[in-house]
Amino acid sequence: MNDYKELLSDFIVDNFLFGNRDKLGIDTPLFEKGIIDSTGVLELVAFIEENFKISINDEELVQDNFSSLTAIEKFLQSKNNQAASN
Repeated sequence: MNDYKELLSDFIVDNFLFGNRDKLGIDTPLFEKGIIDSTGVLELVAFIEENFKISINDEELVQDNFSSLTAIEKFLQSKNNQAASN
């Protein structure tokens, strides 16, 4: 697991799964499995912005960007690529 996935996984397990790591894989659908809801997304975004120094705009708060650890990693990589090209 890379840095994003490992830190995100730890955060999700600690805050939403109460330490039960068995319920979270890299492609586990976070919304469909009831792991994260709309309030959870806001907590996750706050964690990402604080820990990865990435600003997430309101229009980026869509389910596709936060549907799994893999989707979140892809979204964060695209954000970093955008920042690097600016």
